Amino acid sequence: MSSVLLAVLLGAAAVKASPAVSARQSITALSTAQIDYFTPYTYYASAGHCPATETITWTCGSTCAANPDFKPVASGGNGDSVQYWFVGFDPNLDTVIVAHQGTDTSKILPVVTDADFFLTSLDSTLFPGISSSIEVHSGFAESQADTATQVLAAVKTTMAEYGTSTVTMVGHSLGAAITLLDSVYLPLWLPAGTTFKTIGYGLPRVGNQAFANYVDAHVHLTHINNKEDPVPICPGRFMGFVHPAGEVHIEDSGEWAACPGQDNTSDQCIVGDVPYIWDGDTSNHSGPYNGVEMGC
Repeated sequence: MSSVLLAVLLGAAAVKASPAVSARQSITALSTAQIDYFTPYTYYASAGHCPATETITWTCGSTCAANPDFKPVASGGNGDSVQYWFVGFDPNLDTVIVAHQGTDTSKILPVVTDADFFLTSLDSTLFPGISSSIEVHSGFAESQADTATQVLAAVKTTMAEYGTSTVTMVGHSLGAAITLLDSVYLPLWLPAGTTFKTIGYGLPRVGNQAFANYVDAHVHLTHINNKEDPVPICPGRFMGFVHPAGEVHIEDSGEWAACPGQDNTSDQCIVGDVPYIWDGDTSNHSGPYNGVEMGC
């Protein structure tokens, strides 16, 4: 389950986050109300860590209880070769929720020898019409492909059953990477007029410059990084990976800073705050995100 993210970290080990983009616009602090807005979605991302047997019955303890009115429709994955996922409807937010399993930080750092990943074009069967110049992490692409058609079918069912045209995708860590790829995939197959929103936590870099530009143009993305979490600076930009815009960085002070642009290098943002992999603190990866720790 975690070999993909292990490979990510090995690709960045002992390498500084290369200084390519300077802070070009003003960084602003989110208000308390703006921070609280994310809380229901944070709990959904946390629930993504839970077994499919629990999310389909919405019995994953306090994590599920935080969104008590959620209506599960489908779930899957085995938590090993295939990440857990679930799809359902939140009547209070009036949106389909799509969530993917994250990664336990204890499985990220151990040294492995099978760190074999590369940038690859998106599968033209799943992503028709997407330029071959848009490239993504091969392991993330494989993980997303494992569940893509099942997730799409579940989203279609949920939209029809509950009469909604809004889809919100969430995920933490590896789950955030899969979710970002879903954010490119699902709009290609769902009706015109469907609105989409993506919220990722501890998101690693997923693709190249062309991918980041495509996301900026077509995806409503917010990716939230916690303090000195090292995962979001991986894989390194020297390998051709670029973060799309939409970063919110939780600072040590507790302030949530909206960081404009791609890979903003201000020390108020993750690239500037964690210049080297060893400057990071893996305990920050799971949170807290406004009091919410990721995990089931």
